[in-house]
Amino acid sequence: MKQPLTGILPVAPTPFHEDGAIDTDGMTRVLDCMIDQGVDAICILANYSEQFVLSDAERATLTRVSLEHVAGRVPVIVTVSHFSTQVVIDRAREAEAMGAAMLMMMPPYHGVGLVPAEAGIFEHFAAVSDAISIPIMVQDAPLSGVSLPVPLLVRMAKDIANVSYFKMETPFAADKLAALIDAGGKHIVGPFDGEEAVTLLADLDAGCTGTMTSALQPERIKPIVTEYLAGNIEAALAHWRDCLPLINHENRQCGLRAAKVVMKEGGVIRSDHVRHPLKPMSARTRSRLLQMAAERDVIALRWGK
Repeated sequence: MKQPLTGILPVAPTPFHEDGAIDTDGMTRVLDCMIDQGVDAICILANYSEQFVLSDAERATLTRVSLEHVAGRVPVIVTVSHFSTQVVIDRAREAEAMGAAMLMMMPPYHGVGLVPAEAGIFEHFAAVSDAISIPIMVQDAPLSGVSLPVPLLVRMAKDIANVSYFKMETPFAADKLAALIDAGGKHIVGPFDGEEAVTLLADLDAGCTGTMTSALQPERIKPIVTEYLAGNIEAALAHWRDCLPLINHENRQCGLRAAKVVMKEGGVIRSDHVRHPLKPMSARTRSRLLQMAAERDVIALRWGK
């Protein structure tokens, strides 16, 4: 990439048929819808893509289908997280060979009792960086249970060639982003916000330059970022006030199911199935989600109609 990625880089949901099989045709429609939403990049195989219920063969299929179908229209970020360093290296090489523009990785973890020391985390990312030539985004998320202190992240940014992007999802993310940017300087190429942009305003105040949301309403969240970075703070605030109720409902009530429910209702995908042990959302939560999405005329709710 010649220019650093900024703006909105949403996670693509993984569509399944009602029997639970992956829906590759639905995947291509999801990607086309997201491009029509005006996204700056697309992330696949992330936690909001239900990566934890996909087999290795399914991952490979979805990576190939996604990269071939997007065909360079926007950059594609491929998530390659795994506890095994060698598995991540293999996934990283495969994704780069297929045309990925960036990789996203969580630190290695397998429950709170099996987390490497800081040296092991550093070595994990360094080994992957040595195997590829595209940027790596470090995903700092509570889901892992792994502590990534700012000094460690700064050392990774300075000493590991391809580590330059950071998705911050921890509590008090804005303060951590500000400390990271201050200590890391030019080595922090992409300080990003996550968690469906529920803390986006504070994170922008702290210096973030992009957000990785779901595919629910990126066309409405993107102006918050672009207006803020252009110095139009009041315009950004106006967009933030409009988006926040739906952001909050998604983040606190719906989770990864929200984008799939709206995309099914909008004709993008045939099914909003989530694989067990995940469960469908309640009718009450679904009704409120669709009401707020309709009020905001989100693209996903009408794309396929």
